[in-house]
Amino acid sequence: MAFDSLTDSTTVLSSTIASKQFLRFQLVPQTTLLLPISQLVEVLTIAVDRITPIPQLPAWVMGAYNWRGEVLWMVDLAHLIGFTPWYQQGISTTCTVIVLRAGSMSTLNNSAENQMIGLVINRAEMMEWCDRAMLQPPSSDVITPELIPFVSGYQLKSNGERLAVLDDQVIITAISQSN
Repeated sequence: MAFDSLTDSTTVLSSTIASKQFLRFQLVPQTTLLLPISQLVEVLTIAVDRITPIPQLPAWVMGAYNWRGEVLWMVDLAHLIGFTPWYQQGISTTCTVIVLRAGSMSTLNNSAENQMIGLVINRAEMMEWCDRAMLQPPSSDVITPELIPFVSGYQLKSNGERLAVLDDQVIITAISQSN
C-alpha cells in the first residue's frame, strides 16, 4: 500500500511540474479562454471613464490609463481579435483588465523597454493548470475562425469543455505591428 501511495504522489507531482498555470477568463459572453501567466502582472477592475482616449491609434486601442504612475495602454482584446468591440457589448461602466508585460512595443511608446499593456476583457474567472504538451492543435471545427491566429491550441477538460489557449506572444506581436 505504501508503495502505491508513493507512486500516486509521484505521478501527481510530475504532472504538476509539467503543467503550467493559466488565467481562465471570459473574452466576450459565451467565449472562455486561457492565457498563460508567464507575462501576466496583475488583473484590475477599473472605471471605463478613467481611460483617456487617444486619437490617431487603431480602433482597438481604447486609450491610456494611469497605472502606478505609468502609462498603461488599454487594448480591447475582443476587438483586436475580431469579435464585437467591448463598448458595443453594453457590459458595464467598469472593465476587467489583464496587465501584461509586453517588452518593447515601438508602436505605442518608442522609449519603453519593458512596456506594460492592459487587455480589456469581459471577466476574469480563476487560475487553471494546463499541460501544454497535452494541448490539441487549433482547428476551425472547435475554435472560431477569428481566434485561430491567436491560439496555440485547446485543452479538452474531463467534463468535455474545450478551452482555447491564447498565445500571449502572438497578441503582443499583433499589437506592436499594427498602426
